[in-house]
Amino acid sequence: MSQTATASKASDIEALRQRAYKIRQHALRMGEVQGQGYVGQALGVADVLAVSYFRALKLDPKNPEWEERDRFLLSIGHYAIALYAALIEAGVIAEEEIEDYGSDDSILPMSGMADYTPGMEITGGSLGHGLGIGVGMALGLKRKESASRIFNLLSDGELNEGSTWEAVASAAHWKLGNLIAIVDVNDQQADDKSSTVLNYEPIADKWTAFGWETYRVDGNDLEALVEAFDSALASNSDKPRVIICDTLMGRGVTFLEERDKNHFIRVDENEWSVALKQLDEAYGVQ
Repeated sequence: MSQTATASKASDIEALRQRAYKIRQHALRMGEVQGQGYVGQALGVADVLAVSYFRALKLDPKNPEWEERDRFLLSIGHYAIALYAALIEAGVIAEEEIEDYGSDDSILPMSGMADYTPGMEITGGSLGHGLGIGVGMALGLKRKESASRIFNLLSDGELNEGSTWEAVASAAHWKLGNLIAIVDVNDQQADDKSSTVLNYEPIADKWTAFGWETYRVDGNDLEALVEAFDSALASNSDKPRVIICDTLMGRGVTFLEERDKNHFIRVDENEWSVALKQLDEAYGVQ
């Protein structure tokens, strides 16, 4: 790689790093408004969302329903705070909406609902449905000969659901090369560790066996994420793609990273400012 190319790549990574920082900051500020929430997931998946929204996706922030857009489906409805943070950073949602997060009549309800929020493609309350919807959308786009893609973020906990695996099999059957699944593997769900509730390993081998082009990366390593997303987008295969992302809940805030259970976070009122300060320190922000 030439010095120019190396410098350009370093610049791209730094820009994504700043986007991830702002996504985490927006999520913490929303958590502070309600005093609770699924903030651990948002901190963990922020790097994945930064690469998705600021490198991979084709979208128009001023026209979220642009017909030629790529569709980003949030199968995990309780990750809405994470997606809101990305949509705010992308300019789809105004930053001042943070102050009304989770309130009556807010466009940012605590669980994602498509009718309320610009850029929210589906309502994802019950888990295990998002990928099936994504298969239907991808098949429709394929038959319309559209160049648009479907991205579907789902969780390791959703791999407990039979409907997810029906969708995995269907996507390969219909040769949906325009579908990219992103699996957030943080090994936590409401009842216990995901691997304890129902072990999902060997996760990559399972998706490959179902006929998917499979990538597994550290979901908090921006360089690895960029390489995986770039490879998935550049592939000419008619196989659907899956990017399996191992993430750390609470990433960027030490006292949240160290918690045993981060599925739903409640902290003391003064700890929100501590969390924001630790995030600044992690990113070298004075």
